[in-house]
Amino acid sequence: MRVNMLKRTAVAFALALPGAAIATVVAAPAAHADGCYTWNRNLYQGRSGEDVRQLQIRVAGWAAYRDIVRVDGSYGPETAAAVRRFQSAYGLSVDGVAGPQTFAKIYELQDNDCTPKHFSYAELDNGCGKGGWSGGPLSSTATRENAVRTMWKLEALRRSLGDTPLYVNSAFRSIACNQQVGGASDSQHLYGTAADVVSRSRTLCQVAQSARSHGFSGIFGPGYPGHSDHVHVDSRRENNRDRSANTTTWSAPNCGVS
Repeated sequence: MRVNMLKRTAVAFALALPGAAIATVVAAPAAHADGCYTWNRNLYQGRSGEDVRQLQIRVAGWAAYRDIVRVDGSYGPETAAAVRRFQSAYGLSVDGVAGPQTFAKIYELQDNDCTPKHFSYAELDNGCGKGGWSGGPLSSTATRENAVRTMWKLEALRRSLGDTPLYVNSAFRSIACNQQVGGASDSQHLYGTAADVVSRSRTLCQVAQSARSHGFSGIFGPGYPGHSDHVHVDSRRENNRDRSANTTTWSAPNCGVS
């Protein structure tokens, strides 16, 4: 969880401008997305392309219970259902079509580096404090892209918990870092697809239970060895570059998550 100082500085600057200039600054939602991605057409079932893929990354955290949203660039029923859940969660008209209102909300949530506003690359960086995205089994670019997907799922999970902060204790780890902390040999942390989180206003069980409906195929929490003080969430079912099966594995026995 982070406070977006750049946005706050921009708002402060806008407020110092004359009235007309303030209107110009505030009334341009698309401009905020220019540093990352801007959608130029409505998206709905049957459409395909990079714009659909970019949308899927941002709504992947709104998958159905025990399900995922495939990031494949094809707008099918799965994506439409996720868009409807996203729209409902943010008080928008619910129709499963990604149009101006939906994109405006994404722009509001999105920083120019493509991360959601409540999470940052720095939070999901090397868990042993060295920084950087190298040293894992994937290229630093691929690992970083996985981390972005993880953050958007965390943003959805945060929203479902009442927009209360989630704190990331550990996310990407290099191979050396993973060995240092005693992680599993093919841990999802190595790929940028996992995060260990805690909340100061919600119980760990509430976090683990809610994660079941936000695209996480790996959940480990209270009752699972070594997870009494955090909840581990990951996207193992979507990871085709690890050495593990693409399955859903949940274990937080004290929370009824299995």
